[in-house]
Amino acid sequence: MRVENSFIPVRGVGETTERKLWRRGVTTWDDFDGSVPGPASADDVHEFITTAQDHLDDGDARFFADAFPSGSHWRLYENFREETCFLDIETTGLSEYRDDVTVVSCHRGGETTTFVRGRDLHADRLQRELADASLLVTFNGKRFDVPFLEESFDLTVDLPHVDLMYPCRRLDLTGGLKEIEKTVGIDRDRPDLSGRDAVRLWHEYERGDEGALETLVSYNRDDTANMERLLDTVTQRLHDRVFEAPE
Repeated sequence: MRVENSFIPVRGVGETTERKLWRRGVTTWDDFDGSVPGPASADDVHEFITTAQDHLDDGDARFFADAFPSGSHWRLYENFREETCFLDIETTGLSEYRDDVTVVSCHRGGETTTFVRGRDLHADRLQRELADASLLVTFNGKRFDVPFLEESFDLTVDLPHVDLMYPCRRLDLTGGLKEIEKTVGIDRDRPDLSGRDAVRLWHEYERGDEGALETLVSYNRDDTANMERLLDTVTQRLHDRVFEAPE
């Protein structure tokens, strides 16, 4: 699914009307013939298409994040894939007010950058890493990763954000990231590790075990790379569920 397939940002066009358009063969903006099977006006559709095309040409993901319902933000991914940052953090606990961020990984364009507390994990490095991204993807990051980073580093993370936990739930994929990975057939080198182990590994590193840090970093990097694979799967399944082929 690409944003060019979408008409739901138009006033008066919901998913039902959008599916009617698709079934009639209006599957992209270029196909729109001036007829709307619902309360929306053709002028409104034309105005949206013209404005949206300009923003798409400019690479403006923010426009689409603001225009689309939050439950449909997964539709932005295919257009902004190359500028998508998959982010995951490790911490010493669950409170952004009492605990510390220990490791942060950002995966974009097939490359993963990892920052470690006490070495190179600083606000300015994180800010630079996120500056070139158009779309942020996390798992449970709206409730955990982003608030933790903002509190710990006095940052404002305001990128358009797809929290994978929610589109997964639309597909009845529930539980944690690793449980969902198993369900859809994504493998890990160390499937036995958990968030609790991440805390333990950090404390072992603080006591001088460099190998524990290597394991922790590998675990964290796997989270971000696997999120990309999971989002590929989820967006395809949602497309198959939502999209109506022309009759």
